Amino acid sequence: MTVTLRPANDQDLMGIGALHQRSRVAAYSSFLPAAALAEPTGEAMGRYWAERWRWERDDHRLTVAERAGTLVGFSYLGPDDEDDPATGLLNAIHLDPREQGRGIGRALMVDALDDMRARGWRHAALWVLRENAHARSFYERGGWTSTGTEREEHIGAALTPQLRYSRPL
Repeated sequence: MTVTLRPANDQDLMGIGALHQRSRVAAYSSFLPAAALAEPTGEAMGRYWAERWRWERDDHRLTVAERAGTLVGFSYLGPDDEDDPATGLLNAIHLDPREQGRGIGRALMVDALDDMRARGWRHAALWVLRENAHARSFYERGGWTSTGTEREEHIGAALTPQLRYSRPL
């Protein structure tokens, strides 16, 4: 069955939050404690996305992937957080865990890179959890390379090391 990509709308945000939570638990449970992944709930993540989208919709793009009218993934991009006007930031690609390995993540990445090019950006960047070998491999197959820059962010109470990746557009 065909997957369709389209711009997200306000009615999608609670579903995006629930999918985001399921995706995080599936992707990070092998290296983060369950307590760190228990919160926020899918509903709380939906509220987070509603608030974030309210403030960022003018210069960000939230895309959903649907199969037969069911949300199966999303991507989120916007300007680089390092204030580089030539670089776009791929903030997120998340899939329903049952959809892994079906090409949806790749389709969302290609779509995001096309949008970045259309915005005139010459480079793309993203942050990925250092321990998330699956995601790192996915991005590396897509032409992304680590810049060597690291940061730490909390997921729940767990401090997570992250690596910055980039690629030319």
